[in-house]
Amino acid sequence: MLPSALSHCLRFLVSIFALFLSFPTMAAWELNMPKGVTPISETVYDLHMIIFYICVVIAVIVFGVMLWSIFYHRKSRGYKPANFHESTLVEVIWTVIPLIILIVMAIPATEGVFAMYNYDDSEVDIKVTGYQWKWRYEYINDDIDFFSTLTTTTEEIHNQQTKNKNYLLEVDNPIVVPIGKKIRFLLTSNDVIHSWWVPELAVKKDAIPGFINESWTLVKEPGIYRGQCAELCGKDHGFMPIVVEAVEQEQYDLWIQQKQEETALRLAQAAKEAAQTWDMDRLMASGKPLYEKNCLACHQANGEGLPPVFPALKNSPVIKGPISEHIQIILHGRSGTAMAAYAPQLSDSEVAALVTYERNAWGQNSNETVQPSDVTKLR
Repeated sequence: MLPSALSHCLRFLVSIFALFLSFPTMAAWELNMPKGVTPISETVYDLHMIIFYICVVIAVIVFGVMLWSIFYHRKSRGYKPANFHESTLVEVIWTVIPLIILIVMAIPATEGVFAMYNYDDSEVDIKVTGYQWKWRYEYINDDIDFFSTLTTTTEEIHNQQTKNKNYLLEVDNPIVVPIGKKIRFLLTSNDVIHSWWVPELAVKKDAIPGFINESWTLVKEPGIYRGQCAELCGKDHGFMPIVVEAVEQEQYDLWIQQKQEETALRLAQAAKEAAQTWDMDRLMASGKPLYEKNCLACHQANGEGLPPVFPALKNSPVIKGPISEHIQIILHGRSGTAMAAYAPQLSDSEVAALVTYERNAWGQNSNETVQPSDVTKLR
């Protein structure tokens, strides 16, 4: 028995020693919540710390009295338990003291909640729409509208490539806001419930189909702040990052101007392409990356899908059926399924290329082409 016990003790000591050796290798040994860079995040942090210290004081007093009583009133010292049924004074004390503690905690908590729900006097209004699985941002006062999509490569996701520092937290189009200005967010969803969450901004609000929720922030320091969808919203829930870039007002004004110019250029380019006649090679070359970006996650690279939730496209009734029906499904989605509407996301030429690719990929070779003008008629 002794050797066995010693062996277990030695294993335990070695484990503890190894644990302490691993401390310097930890990237961040952070147990507390982030303080954030907004007035609300600082209010939340301060409230958290106030309640934490109150809990610490209560724990020290309660457990201190318990341990003192257990030690000094133990049977081996000759003490006998008191024989009483109840005490009015004690009951009054343990009712009044917790009531006072709750009032002390409720005052700053109520002030914080009122501040969170004060959306007045906003200087920038941004509509945020959740899609499976990306975000759409509309700057209501500046006529800017764009989608923000994950840019982490599939090679990184499948461990075929080294993961970078911002793995699953990088996007192609970050949202840009000015520092020192009150930003109001109007949140909704195009399909299922999502949740827009950026911890350092203390913003976490559900995006619900058919409803508009509100939240706000005021960023005090320039920087890049990252978040994620915090509501389980489907297969690629973990691939909906949020990137907020806070900049000085001059840089923000320049960004607004550049985005407006990009939007005008994109619309002009889309109108030009829609008036052209595309050949099969051009449609297929343009359709393949569009499919990989928008459709591959559900319908797979080989078009065989993940039935029954994500049906196969290869040799499916949609691919073999009328082209007009195929276009309508891509434009407007399909009710009761995970199929999203891509009318706000893709131009007429992009839809034409995507439909052509899906009808000719994976060895199907239907030789059917769709022109942007065909999509324009059905949009």
